[in-house]
Amino acid sequence: MSKKKLLIIGFVWPEPKSSAAGSRMLQIIDLFLKAAYKITFATACAKTENAFNLKSIGVEVAQIKLNSSSFDIFLKELQPNIVMFDRFMIEEQFGWRVTEQCPNALKLLDTEDFHALRKGRQKAFKDKAQFNNSYLYNDFAKREIASILRCDLTLMISEFEMELLQNKFNIQKSQLYYLPFLIDEPSAKTTPEFKDRKHFITIGNFFHEPNWQSVLLLKQQIWPKLSKALPEAELHVYGAYVSQKATQLHNPKERFFVNGFAKDVNTFMEQAKVCLAYLPFGAGLKGKLLDAMQNGTPCAMNAIAQEGMFGNLKPNGIVENDVNKFIEKTVDLYTNESLWETSVENGFSVLNQRFLKSNFEADFISKLHHLKTNLVEHRQQHFIGQVLQHHTMQSSKYMSKWIEEKNK
Repeated sequence: MSKKKLLIIGFVWPEPKSSAAGSRMLQIIDLFLKAAYKITFATACAKTENAFNLKSIGVEVAQIKLNSSSFDIFLKELQPNIVMFDRFMIEEQFGWRVTEQCPNALKLLDTEDFHALRKGRQKAFKDKAQFNNSYLYNDFAKREIASILRCDLTLMISEFEMELLQNKFNIQKSQLYYLPFLIDEPSAKTTPEFKDRKHFITIGNFFHEPNWQSVLLLKQQIWPKLSKALPEAELHVYGAYVSQKATQLHNPKERFFVNGFAKDVNTFMEQAKVCLAYLPFGAGLKGKLLDAMQNGTPCAMNAIAQEGMFGNLKPNGIVENDVNKFIEKTVDLYTNESLWETSVENGFSVLNQRFLKSNFEADFISKLHHLKTNLVEHRQQHFIGQVLQHHTMQSSKYMSKWIEEKNK
């Protein structure tokens, strides 16, 4: 029997030390490797110095081109059983080619987060308006929902977003699969105690607009009052791709430190007493919360930051939207040893009950096998996707061919 083949078409090269999306990509790759898939990771994006060495874990890599029939030749030669698109923009670009060259390949979409939700919230934030349906039903939603419908299965990182897709957009549950962040083994490692920790930390890729706006909010509204209440405390900001405007926020006199890229987030996270995660907008699961819980670091969060993370379990810290109340509760979390220790334990409980890889890997591979075996019936049950595929292929195909000719 020929080896099972997975082709991942990446939006970017995975950078697990730079972003939660990079870590998640490697977690998914690991699931397929354990299931004995031969994996090829292809992308049109240029490789960065922070890119993970995929070859070191036995994954083949390929550089591909946008709007080029060379990708068709690549597909014909590879003949993958499963093709996974890394975000809907990649499915828009390459999906029709996959359908044309490998019609029997199972098409997976990994959303990372529901872009339409994040973009809608971002627009509402910019407009200083309350987020509502008029912001949710945006052009990103039209494109992303179409992509979800064209694919056989879409991986969702957040239960909140799964429910949103079903309730607001009438996506059938059989087209969605919940696959959150995954940790390898139960968390209960010995981490520094309350008395051995100090200062605040926040972390996030500066390319990601919610992270940048969060840092601005901390600098302008939260830290001035928080630092006054805790005159010995410092705030340390870490993140890849620090811009010049972010560097300008660095101010030792204010005890506000912009430290840039953290090669090992765990080293810094386990030294901090509290992780700050107040996001004015965003979607998906927040990697900084997972990092904090794994290092026994309580979090001070708002509702958007904690969304989809805790389920019915208690959070590993405080959740508050009102900025002034957020500051008060954060001071309490920082100074109240009993509350702090309870939050640490809550975090470990959440990790062990909700994010253990062993709770997901067998079911995930079984789901894919079942879908692959019953692909014709599955596609018949979701015929709207076939309709969209037909029309998209016509428009995308000829636009792409026109661009290819134009570029010659």
